[in-house]
Amino acid sequence: MQLETILLKFTRNTKWAIFIITFCVVSIRAQQVVIDSTNVIKDVASTLAVKKDSVKPFKRFKAEGVAAVIGEYVVLDSDIDKSYLELQQQGISIEGVTRCQLLGKLMEDKLYAHQAKIDSIEVSDAEITSRIEQQLAYIIEQFGGDEEKVAIFYKKDNIEELRQELFQTNKIIFLANQMQQKVVENVEVTPEEVRQFFFSIPEDDRPVFSAEVEVAQIVIEPKITEEAKLKVIDRLNEMRQDIIENGASFSTKAVLYSKDPGSASKGGLIQGIKRSSPFAKEFKDVAFSLLEGEVSEPFETEFGFHILKVDKVRGQEIDVRHILLFPEVSQDVIDQAKAKIDSIRSEITAGRITFAEAARKFSDEKETRNNGGQLVNPVTLDTHFDLTKMDPTLSAQVYNLKNDEMSPVLTDRDFTGKSSFKILTVTNRYPEHPADFINDYEKIKDLALKEKQIKAIGDWQNKKIKDTYVSVNADYRDCEFSSNWLKE
Repeated sequence: MQLETILLKFTRNTKWAIFIITFCVVSIRAQQVVIDSTNVIKDVASTLAVKKDSVKPFKRFKAEGVAAVIGEYVVLDSDIDKSYLELQQQGISIEGVTRCQLLGKLMEDKLYAHQAKIDSIEVSDAEITSRIEQQLAYIIEQFGGDEEKVAIFYKKDNIEELRQELFQTNKIIFLANQMQQKVVENVEVTPEEVRQFFFSIPEDDRPVFSAEVEVAQIVIEPKITEEAKLKVIDRLNEMRQDIIENGASFSTKAVLYSKDPGSASKGGLIQGIKRSSPFAKEFKDVAFSLLEGEVSEPFETEFGFHILKVDKVRGQEIDVRHILLFPEVSQDVIDQAKAKIDSIRSEITAGRITFAEAARKFSDEKETRNNGGQLVNPVTLDTHFDLTKMDPTLSAQVYNLKNDEMSPVLTDRDFTGKSSFKILTVTNRYPEHPADFINDYEKIKDLALKEKQIKAIGDWQNKKIKDTYVSVNADYRDCEFSSNWLKE
């Protein structure tokens, strides 16, 4: 892991250093799915564990040649090829990225998963299933909702075969991430270590922190009328009656009418639900109150209105089908919401109420209104947003706003298609600047902690490599890995 430590000294204008630092964060995060032959999802740029590389990229490869074996896991030449494709799909240049570097990363993945099994680390099947459904919904959407095309693209006989492979893939990556978290969970830095870290960096090489903003918003949502809710409930009751009394197919109705993009094309099917699954409480309460084959009355969750049928009971797990509908919002109600936010903006502009007071009094967004509308960065969990990394839509809306200047009224649409209105303001701007030990202490502390975590991971890797069966193909024995994969 020496390269990562050196690069954390922040050599200025070095794109490779930025690349490594960006992907060295030790956390479980959303990843684009690429399946390799040993069922590992590759976050291939997270830590390229290599000092330098003396092996040029090969022009020809053995068919399904074994590049390395780590414990019970195998890394194939084709896995390295897929890693190159993954980098390109993420828009990352592969110029200068060698096969040795990618092999080193793949071997790290396998080592983590191998040790996680030894340490009896477990992951929740429900959590994995939930993630799979999100992944599949995204993939199917990219193919225009055609599951057959998806199966053909991934060289599977059907979508269920892909789902099973995704399950194994996700389970291993979850294990690997939990193992990595376990390695660093007790790593901490003292104020003195932070000070030594910062002042050990030459002044000209200290990081330059990007411009940041703090943003607040007021959101007004069109109110759904009781009449609109009753219409949806009546529609669901009609479907339920047709299913129960006339033997109509629940699955067919879900395909035709359900507004849930993740399950509608599968006849509303959601498999492997447990009481601990990350579904709305009302949804689970209804699901576990029914017998197999029973169809629920209409019920409401934060996502809309449902009817639900228990498809199969397997011990503590159940498979269900559901139909989701949304109440219609009339144009009159939308116009009323627009008029309300226009009035609020006028009151703030006239100085009769502050933005924060208006947010607390009028905003329909529960998560922000009690804090005066202040947004929280979901990555850092503080109120600062790096202008170079924030959501492009939000960035475009606030980029040219001055401090305390309000945006015009903006329109948002959620996944249901429902419109809401908002106004934004920038409460603080922080210009790009070289790191300052006092003003940027928390950021510097995070960097010092990451350096210490990288060292801890490197030490752990070298220790576990000694205790693990490792075999590297002769084609790669000229690679100079930072970890002692060759056991020399």
